[in-house]
Amino acid sequence: MKEITFHRPEIDKIAPAYHGAFDFAELENLALNPANVLDFSVNSNPYGPSPRVAQALAAVPVDRYPDREAIALRRALAARLNLPPDNFVIGNGTAELFWLLAFATLSPGDPVLIIEPTFGEYRRVSKLMGAVVHTFTAPPPDFAIDPATVAAQLAKLRPRLVFVCNPNNPTGQTLPPAQIAAWTGQQPDALFVVDESYLGFTPALASALTVPARNVLVVRSMTKDYALAGLRLGFAASHNHPLIAAIAAVRPAWNVSGLAQAAGLAALADEAYLQQCLADLYRAKAELLAGLTGLGFAPAPSATHYFLMPVGAAAGFRLKLLRQGLLVRDCASFGLPEYVRIATRRAEQNARLIDALRIGLD
Repeated sequence: MKEITFHRPEIDKIAPAYHGAFDFAELENLALNPANVLDFSVNSNPYGPSPRVAQALAAVPVDRYPDREAIALRRALAARLNLPPDNFVIGNGTAELFWLLAFATLSPGDPVLIIEPTFGEYRRVSKLMGAVVHTFTAPPPDFAIDPATVAAQLAKLRPRLVFVCNPNNPTGQTLPPAQIAAWTGQQPDALFVVDESYLGFTPALASALTVPARNVLVVRSMTKDYALAGLRLGFAASHNHPLIAAIAAVRPAWNVSGLAQAAGLAALADEAYLQQCLADLYRAKAELLAGLTGLGFAPAPSATHYFLMPVGAAAGFRLKLLRQGLLVRDCASFGLPEYVRIATRRAEQNARLIDALRIGLD
């Protein structure tokens, strides 16, 4: 007798998710206290959130439902980014927004183009909806994107969605908005989803929102530069209001907590704190890169505070460091099993990593 199943068949084709940050079960098996492990695997602001965030959180009435529409936060973002509030939708982190986007736009068989190596959720949400995923993979050692090759794939595939991470995770490579504008003009029927989760770390790079095209959706995290990962917060914005309305229509009710909304407002109001963090962070990155190259490593070029580094067998390299209380990101899930991703932390924490590598991992 044929076994009866009740779930969608696409679910069986989705690979398990793998991301950075702590695997608490792994730490328990290794008898490691998370409080004693330095996490270089997450590419967030290592200086933590603005002090205003803690003050704002203390004032949130946790017995009250949050604003379903996050009106105050959307208005603050509108003032910052010069778009109407109705052109924003707030999400429980960018991951939720990608799932909502796929639910709102994709049908089985739709072609999707993903510029890789990059964040694995783009592929997962596309596969869940039954879309057919195609990729352009930027090659090592610098992982630079060839615009002409991408343009040729766009012309051939005529995709429904195109996922572009800018700055890219994990490579730290960037594309000028003019290049994205050229692609959008070439393929007006394709929706270009530009993930700008790390834009806050590259102030010289303009947002794709400067491209006034209706086939551009920008998705941005507030958990990275503002250091709110434990609260989960992000937003999507577009010049195309009906698209934003469609994404908003498929949200769960109260998808963003009152705590996250209050934290987002407080973080946005303290731009000076963020700028000081960035100045300190890039001084620390220069010192970290000098230390790594001095030990014979060859970090790949990156416009952000995180970067790829070839180490041979990355899984073993990661595990040996973890046993010493230092966590880096094994990049096998990006299709790069010989690379780790390292995110710059505070200067004294970076020194611990350099010291461990200097002594050796044997």
